Amino acid sequence: MNFSAYTSSREIPVRAAGAGMEECLFQEAAMEKSRTNIPCSICSGTNHADGGRDFQGPVMFYGHGGLIQTRISASIELRKMLGLPATETNVYRLINSEGDGLSGLITDVLGEHLVVASSAAWVERMKIDEVEVVENSIRYRASPTGQKTGFYADERDNRHFLRLLCKGKTVLDLCCYSGGFALNAIVGGASHVTGVDSSGPAIELAKANAALNGIEEGRCTFIRQDSKHFLSLSVAEGRSWDIVILDPPKLAPNRKVLPRAMVQYRRLNALTMRAINPKGLLMTCSCSGAMTQSGQFLSVLQEASKQAGRKLTQLRYAGPSSDHTLDVSYPEGAYLTNVLLKVH
Repeated sequence: MNFSAYTSSREIPVRAAGAGMEECLFQEAAMEKSRTNIPCSICSGTNHADGGRDFQGPVMFYGHGGLIQTRISASIELRKMLGLPATETNVYRLINSEGDGLSGLITDVLGEHLVVASSAAWVERMKIDEVEVVENSIRYRASPTGQKTGFYADERDNRHFLRLLCKGKTVLDLCCYSGGFALNAIVGGASHVTGVDSSGPAIELAKANAALNGIEEGRCTFIRQDSKHFLSLSVAEGRSWDIVILDPPKLAPNRKVLPRAMVQYRRLNALTMRAINPKGLLMTCSCSGAMTQSGQFLSVLQEASKQAGRKLTQLRYAGPSSDHTLDVSYPEGAYLTNVLLKVH
């Protein structure tokens, strides 16, 4: 894979930020420069027989050209080492901000496209239409104009792990978005899967993805409804599932609101546990950096189990897929926690 980054003649100041973060590009530095000629963020691509890909198009990055080019090239080589892209997966994280030494820049590969999301002035995101991607042999319609960069590639390994557990099981996928966990459950042999999300466009996308993979309507049902409301009704009606996935949106965007978010996580997980069959499984997630970095997520789950009157056995504790790199000198980059629990 080759990637060409075009830079302007103006350079972003570079400063040190502690051990291991020398020459990191920071948002504040980028903000000092003019916002004129903001770079485009979409590249088209061309596949090669060796699995590589040349990305070309209107992509331009401000900054120290050599530094940026070197770090982009290093990011590409690292993903190659991780086996990305592959025949069965062409959607993944190519550049993970501080994790790849490019602060403020997140770049996802969606099939033949790069989608760039930025918190820095030196690169911004533009809209493109839906594209088709493949992850672990499941096809998806990804919408870069939807949530995040259009696809939650960070849960790839967790989705695949879930697939191994679902044969003959009933599965509930809460906050399902485009159906990633739900479709993996179906491919893994689940007897029936229910996906719930409060977003109408997300539900339509999930239905389209099920159809894209030839899944019969009777095996997978997607419902537009608030997950908490759905759970409350289900518990009241005595409905329960063998496996439940709870992957809510970010509840703690910063440390200031963490105490309130912990209450929300506890209540939502307790309600979810009540909807799980005896000895069933709960895969519960937090994508809040403040929650993950606090190290208190397991304690919140323990409190939730007491509230629900259930006992828990931890089976697995995981984070994002390996393409979501983390500079160990920048622990603030950690954000995703995925825990698999047996619910007694």
